[in-house]
Amino acid sequence: MDLTWTSEQLALHDRLRTEGVAAADWQALADLHVMALPVPREHGGLGHSALSCALALEGLGHGCRDLGLLIAAGAHLWAVALPLMTFGTPEQRRAYLPGLASGRLVGAHAITEADAGSDALALRTVARREAGGYVLTGRKRFVTNAPDADLFLVYATLDSRLGFTGVTAFLVERGQPGVRVETEQRKMGLNSCRWGQVVLDECVVPDRMRLGAEKQGSAVFSTVMAWERTLLLAPLLGAMERQLEECVERARARRQFGRRIGSFQSVANRIVDMRLRLETSRALLRSAAWELDHGPTGGGRRSSSPLPELVKLQVSEAAVATFEDAMQIFGGHGYTEDAGIEERLRDALGTRISSGTSDMQRDVVAAKLGVR
Repeated sequence: MDLTWTSEQLALHDRLRTEGVAAADWQALADLHVMALPVPREHGGLGHSALSCALALEGLGHGCRDLGLLIAAGAHLWAVALPLMTFGTPEQRRAYLPGLASGRLVGAHAITEADAGSDALALRTVARREAGGYVLTGRKRFVTNAPDADLFLVYATLDSRLGFTGVTAFLVERGQPGVRVETEQRKMGLNSCRWGQVVLDECVVPDRMRLGAEKQGSAVFSTVMAWERTLLLAPLLGAMERQLEECVERARARRQFGRRIGSFQSVANRIVDMRLRLETSRALLRSAAWELDHGPTGGGRRSSSPLPELVKLQVSEAAVATFEDAMQIFGGHGYTEDAGIEERLRDALGTRISSGTSDMQRDVVAAKLGVR
């Protein structure tokens, strides 16, 4: 495994690290070609590897303070553009990838339902076969980007008795008859990462809009999870690094009892733990990204690898702990909105739930290790 940065990777990381992006500015990300990072050049993208994307997004997380915006972009990339790259027909890729890569089209991944959260493939949304296509009926919840999305990746079952083996994936455009988007409840954080419900009421989807083969939905979903759990939280590494820098500066400048607060072991130890979490998270994420690029079939990863779930678990938990420690170091000021720490903490708490809860990641890893 070679994780040495190339000059191109370093330049990409540094460019995104130094770019200021205002809150909720999707167009600014598009102008920086963030949505184009992994998309093949023939479809308007930059064709970067998973590892290059990880390094780029880490830099972006340092330069952009709106984690909600970066999570929204990640959901668009790893849960819509990536499966379209992997499973899409040539016609589907030509029709949608250029728009997704430019940011002109917004993608949303519609799988979660009221009774299908952690058990994501226990779906009630049904795809009824009809001549020339399918009729979709059901309701999806907590769909990231739903209020703004132009293209939904929707999962439905051909027969609920088949369980996960009957799940099929479909591309559904926002303007199609039978598609309705409803506003979801407000969240405690990640406010720029808007979500909503997608209601499918006898929505007719032609055969050409099926993504992959019939009953291949579980394979599509597994691919999404491998990439999303590995790369969705890469920007958090940059945010954690920036928070560490701010805490070091605070520890050097702030004085109490006639001493710099960094001379107190309780403060110094928190900062050391921040660095430890950052380096551990960074190494694990980059290793998982390398594995995505160097799977045994020339791309993707070994299905038994626990690295994506370990990355998701480690980075989300590390971010929460880091921002909690930062609040303690900054004291009363850290609890104010002006410090920005409370917003980062609220955002980080959401990452422990999205793309599978921390407890769910542990269950998946345990199963992959053969202990369950």
